[in-house]
Amino acid sequence: MTSLDPAARATAPAASKALTWAGWGLTGLATLFMTFDIAIKLIDLQIVRDTMVQLGYPPELGRTIGVIELICLALYLNPRTAVLGAVLFTGVMGGAIATHLRIGDPLFSHVLFGVYLGAAIWGGLWLRDTRLRALFPVRL
Repeated sequence: MTSLDPAARATAPAASKALTWAGWGLTGLATLFMTFDIAIKLIDLQIVRDTMVQLGYPPELGRTIGVIELICLALYLNPRTAVLGAVLFTGVMGGAIATHLRIGDPLFSHVLFGVYLGAAIWGGLWLRDTRLRALFPVRL
């Protein structure tokens, strides 16, 4: 019997309220950042267009990336599709990491920012979802 079986879920230990609240807090922080990022891309601010050029992309791609991020965020915030949203966000963050690495941006502030955001996305989901914690347990 796997941890994703309905019978296993019925016998899984209940999530502590502290873990659940911490998970939603981390999810909220990641969501706030992504909402800001999506908004500035969708309204097509000049700073986004300038940054796209600096990163080596056509300036009109900012809005397309914003739409992709919006879809990922909607999937992530829906409990039924949260894991799919997190997986897709991982792909988006991987592209951002590769882009910053390619142009030689600073490691800790730019290149690894996608890692930090990905950790917040997955960490929030892991803390608030008992099935994900059962699938990826922390062993100390």
